[in-house]
Amino acid sequence: MACGAWYPVLGEVMKCVMNLRQAIQSTISQKATMLMLAGIVVVHITTIILLLVATIDNAWWVTNTVSTDLWGRWELANSIWHYTNMKVSNEAAEYLQTVQATSVLACVFAILALFVFVAQLFTLPKGQRFTFTGILQLIACLCIMIAASIYTAELHAKDMEGWYGHSYILAWISFVLALLLAITYLILRKKNE
Repeated sequence: MACGAWYPVLGEVMKCVMNLRQAIQSTISQKATMLMLAGIVVVHITTIILLLVATIDNAWWVTNTVSTDLWGRWELANSIWHYTNMKVSNEAAEYLQTVQATSVLACVFAILALFVFVAQLFTLPKGQRFTFTGILQLIACLCIMIAASIYTAELHAKDMEGWYGHSYILAWISFVLALLLAITYLILRKKNE
C-alpha cells in the first residue's frame, strides 16, 4: 500500500481523536463547574450554620461563673447554671438590641441569599453575574460585622474579668466567610455553554 493511501485514514483518526479530546475537556469542564458550585453551596451552608450558632448559643462573653449571649445571662450557683435577664444600663440596652437585630438580620439575609442563588442558577440568563445574590450576601456580611463590632466596642469594653466566648469568635469567622462568598457571587458568571 502506498503512503498516500494512508492520508484519508489518518485524517479520520485525527478527527476522532480531536472529537474525543473535546468530549473529555467538556466533561472535565462540567465536573469542575459542578464541584465549584457544590463548594460554594457548602461554604454558604457552613456560613449560615455558624451565624445561627453564633446568634443562638450562650457564649459571647464568658467568665468562670457567668456566660452571656445576645438574649440572656447564665450564672453558675451551687454547681447549677441559672438563666437570668441581662443586667445592662439603658444605654447598653440599646446597643444590645442593635446587636440582636443585626445578628438576626445577618441570618435572614444569608438564608435568603442561598435561596436566591439556587433560583438564579435556573433562571439567570447565560453570561450574567449573580449580582443580586452577592448584594444579599454582602448585606449579611455587613450585619454580622456591625453586630460583632458594637458588641466589642460597647458591651464589654470595660470588663476586666472574662473573655470573649466561642459564639463571638464564630460570628467573626462567619463574617469572613460571608465576605468571601459576597465577592465570589459578585465575580461569578453563569456559564455560556
